[in-house]
Amino acid sequence: MIARLTLTDFRNHAAALVEPGPGFVLLSGPNGAGKTNVLEAVSLLTPGRGLRQVPISEMARSEGPGGFSVAAQLNTQPFVSSEVETRLAGTEGPSTSLGTNGSIVLGTGTISTAPDRRQVRINGAAASVNSLSEWLSVLWLTPAMDRLFVDSAGSRRRFLDRLTLALEPGHATHAARYEAAMRARNKLLAEELWDENWLASLEAQMEEHGNGVTLARLRTIKALKPAVGAVRDDDFPSAGLWLDKQSPMNLASRLASTRKIDATARRATHGPNNEDLLVTFAANGQPAAKCSTGEQKALLLNLILSHAEVVSDRRGQPPILLLDEVAAHLDPARREALFDRLSGRGQVWMTATEPGLFASIRDGAATRFHVESGALIPA
Repeated sequence: MIARLTLTDFRNHAAALVEPGPGFVLLSGPNGAGKTNVLEAVSLLTPGRGLRQVPISEMARSEGPGGFSVAAQLNTQPFVSSEVETRLAGTEGPSTSLGTNGSIVLGTGTISTAPDRRQVRINGAAASVNSLSEWLSVLWLTPAMDRLFVDSAGSRRRFLDRLTLALEPGHATHAARYEAAMRARNKLLAEELWDENWLASLEAQMEEHGNGVTLARLRTIKALKPAVGAVRDDDFPSAGLWLDKQSPMNLASRLASTRKIDATARRATHGPNNEDLLVTFAANGQPAAKCSTGEQKALLLNLILSHAEVVSDRRGQPPILLLDEVAAHLDPARREALFDRLSGRGQVWMTATEPGLFASIRDGAATRFHVESGALIPA
């Protein structure tokens, strides 16, 4: 879990400090106060572009020096060292050092001279972005994700890859190398004369890493099926799920045979970049895309919660959950069912405009903050 979170020049937070407890972390305040920004900062402690999926250069505070920093101490003990600090992102970049209690400290951010280049430090040492997945598992649900089942296949692939990454940290490496080889192949196919040997080499790389991506996705779905398909008494419907348009294992030969087609399409027409996560309402087999808005929300919540349970069993610790404005869109019965299912299952960060939405969560199980104009005030 996160024991201490420090933001410097991130979004509308010039300097913010959060010391959350092990259970619910409840952030309430008016729209535009910076609640979701705190959740986004936590989401950056994993590979990728965070819960908003925007360029890293957009995250620095507009009135700041041009860079930002996010640092988090991971442990189960109170913070006891003053050594763990975040230097100003606009001057020296994200930097962390190891606390005297032996805790792990993750830091990420940018500097003003390279606002598009994300830096990562683990216990003060430079590290790759993908290495973050080895230390922390973070899942999130935002209002924008309510359209997941009717959105593009690409959105569902990214969602599935986040689920997969939480179970298999090495998935990020396969995905990144597949994407790099695919981009290089697309560029080569756009030329008038093709280098056959270079194409064959790239297609071999796409097969190697593409198989890694597909198999990891399949393992994730297999692991999720029992939990997400279980019939529960908590008002969250069971679901069926599978991988559609599964990539062939003999991908290199398929790609070699479709070079002209792919050159015209300007993309690889075979491979994991074409796969899709399909979800159904288990009770009647109805595709999630055709379910009501309320059913889609409940299906998505069940998928997130089931995945959190699987991650907890597999990794020995529950993932951090970030639930943005979820409670406001649930009826009272389903809201209570959500709180009951989340209780005692690790650190859960939740936002709401009205603190009354969290009234039924007992004080001993929650750390509460009021957020106002970029300031976090313990409530």
